[in-house]
Amino acid sequence: MGRDIEMALMGLDIGTTGCKASVFDTGGTVLASASREYGVEFPHPSWAEQNLEAVWISAREAIAEAAAASDSTIDGIALSVHGEAVVPVDARGRALRPAILGMDTRTGEQNDHLRERFGERELFLQTGMPVHTVNTLPKLMWLKEHEPETWTNAERFLLVEDFLVSKMTGRSAISHCLASRTQLYDTRAGTWANDILEYLGLDPTRLSDLTPSGTAVDVMSADLARSLGLSSQPTVAAGGHDQACGALGVGLVEPGRAMVSTGTAEVVELALAEPVLNDTLYRGNVSVYGHPDGERYLAMTLNQSGGFVLRWFRDAFCPDLVERAAREGHDAYSLLLDDAPAGPTCLLLLPHLSGSGTPLLDTRSRGAIVGLTFSTTRSETAKAILEGLTYELRVNLDLLARSGAEISELRAIGGGAKSDVWLQLKADITGLPVLKPRVTEAAGWGAAILAGCATGAFEDASSAAEASVVLERTFAPNPGPASLYAEKYAEYEKLYPALRDVLHAL
Repeated sequence: MGRDIEMALMGLDIGTTGCKASVFDTGGTVLASASREYGVEFPHPSWAEQNLEAVWISAREAIAEAAAASDSTIDGIALSVHGEAVVPVDARGRALRPAILGMDTRTGEQNDHLRERFGERELFLQTGMPVHTVNTLPKLMWLKEHEPETWTNAERFLLVEDFLVSKMTGRSAISHCLASRTQLYDTRAGTWANDILEYLGLDPTRLSDLTPSGTAVDVMSADLARSLGLSSQPTVAAGGHDQACGALGVGLVEPGRAMVSTGTAEVVELALAEPVLNDTLYRGNVSVYGHPDGERYLAMTLNQSGGFVLRWFRDAFCPDLVERAAREGHDAYSLLLDDAPAGPTCLLLLPHLSGSGTPLLDTRSRGAIVGLTFSTTRSETAKAILEGLTYELRVNLDLLARSGAEISELRAIGGGAKSDVWLQLKADITGLPVLKPRVTEAAGWGAAILAGCATGAFEDASSAAEASVVLERTFAPNPGPASLYAEKYAEYEKLYPALRDVLHAL
């Protein structure tokens, strides 16, 4: 017997290293959630791939567990997904090879061809995407050149959203929001970019149907709903890019509002009234793409390493703490930071383990730790990781400020928003108040809002987001530590220029 709830909505958040299915009521209260972790494959030093069929199995498990735990009828579901990753599929929607992920950096040569054919600035003005290995376009170019048989045999080329939507409904549909991150999309026209597709030799019928976020694609297939233990066939709606869904879920529905999302990657999203494509954002390699509300736009900075750096350190150097955390019911990250110094560490960490993000977009850069001594501890190193990531955050906020943006606060979401230590560190280093919302997993709620729009629960996404967001706590900059961190930040700004040539040689 289901709960007496007017309507239950599910947001399925598909990240690079894990997924989470969350069931909400229409007020944004979490009724139940379930998550799964999965891996990333690195078959070559610059490659990053993922078995999306395995991700689908994990997603199914999470959906079934969350739905059962909520004891409610799921009326609608929408997806929040990591962007740019692309996979070729056959006529039945089965992956022909692992997906090439956004963090994959193999496509330097293809980007050189794009610069020569279209021009770097011209591509940015048309697509809102800086030329970079993260984009879907050069990944498709690489596939066509290096795996011609796969290219020829593929029925379609899908991103994560449309891959999973096709599993649920049998229809290949992609949100405008996610499509606008591919570099195959004309940002102002709101369509696939025909000149780019012609250059690629890709018929648009081999891509998914463009669908506005928050509109219904179809109902979930009866067989799948039955296998998941669902009591009905929920409406499957077009969702969006995970960071964009997070921006919606935390109330970035007015121009100038900003958030920091800390998960596998760390991202700043800034809401825009229109696609601002000025010189500062162009030179800073900031991407500009469609907001899931269908009216606004988003400017996005990116540190691809993000929280993945801390996870790498945890798994590679702290297996005993992972075991202890599991045994005692603690969080391994909290144990790792227990003995960290209160103020700035004596270390500087350059978090370029997967190349640098914005504004440099240097795929040849690498991570570095400077200042190690025999007295350096794991806890100090862990905090240095948080500091290095947050220095990179400030670099990007300074860039947005130079572009004319006035940012007075940061709304924090993602796994990193659960750490009060990290949120205070963000405030101290950036000099901005950091606001923690009630729902830190805002990407799932943003996707659920879009499901609610498709099922008639909400009239529009923006008003639903504005009505539901609750900002529970503010972390204000602490003048003492903030002053010390300002001095340390000045040293951090020298780190990449000093190490660049060595890192490139390596």
